[in-house]
Amino acid sequence: MRTDDAALTQFAALPFRERKGRLEVLLATSRDTGRWVLPKGWPMKGKKPHEAAAQEALEEAGLKGKAGKKPLGSYVYWKRMKEHFVLVRVQVFPLRVTKQLKVFREAAVRRLAWMTPHEAALLVDEAGLSNLMLAFVDAQGESGLGHSREIAAPS
Repeated sequence: MRTDDAALTQFAALPFRERKGRLEVLLATSRDTGRWVLPKGWPMKGKKPHEAAAQEALEEAGLKGKAGKKPLGSYVYWKRMKEHFVLVRVQVFPLRVTKQLKVFREAAVRRLAWMTPHEAALLVDEAGLSNLMLAFVDAQGESGLGHSREIAAPS
């Protein structure tokens, strides 16, 4: 395992869409424990953080869209390694989903679900991620749709 700071940072996408006048976000199950999580992964050589987050959304959930260049925020969690746990900070980037593929790299090992940010906040284990989702919907306005285009637009 690397010992530099990049080894302890991951990038995640917060995939969202508008359906029937409401904001929805997508959660996926983790491969190992089946917990509800965001698509996320380690930094990728040659990719900016928001690009890596978008790539993870494609590989883990079959999602294509426009990722915001600025993170919405971050949260920390304990990542299970082979013989120990490490504390990882995850920077979360909004991803306005424009297409969802039926066939994608990790389709056989993950379940996906679209839901409101409030529902998602109740399903994730990390309090910091839950708070970030609730802040995201608050930033969108009362209906959940107010400013989503600006938040997700690449800057």
